[in-house]
Amino acid sequence: MITDVRSPLEHRQPYSTAYEQMLEKVRYEGAYPTRERADEAVRMVLAGLGRQLTGDERVDLAACLPLEAARVLTAQIPETQPLTGWAFVKDLAARSGASQATTRWDTGSVFRAVAVHAGRDLITRILGQLPTGYALLFGRAELTPAA
Repeated sequence: MITDVRSPLEHRQPYSTAYEQMLEKVRYEGAYPTRERADEAVRMVLAGLGRQLTGDERVDLAACLPLEAARVLTAQIPETQPLTGWAFVKDLAARSGASQATTRWDTGSVFRAVAVHAGRDLITRILGQLPTGYALLFGRAELTPAA
């Protein structure tokens, strides 16, 4: 299911203060020229994450995020086969029509803001659920178990 997370500006409701602060963090971290561009990145990345995340981690993350962000995350139906971190970026790039480099940048910028809301413990649980490659997207080292 492909969901268009963009809506015309004239149909948007005012954002909550928490979401505005999240957008400002993403705008600053990602060096986006406008809040609208940061909002596009947040919506694209959270929709993608919503297609990957299931269970308690999905519920707990939604509870930590501003309402607008939580709605984008939970509006998605999780995929049956989760994508690796790199496949996640490639999928978002294909859906958005952006380059993979730009999409990787967007993902890192949004995931850093998500991590602030979620906290270290929840992000660790989320990374434990997802396939390899997401830790780097969240700005963490990718640790693999010893053989």
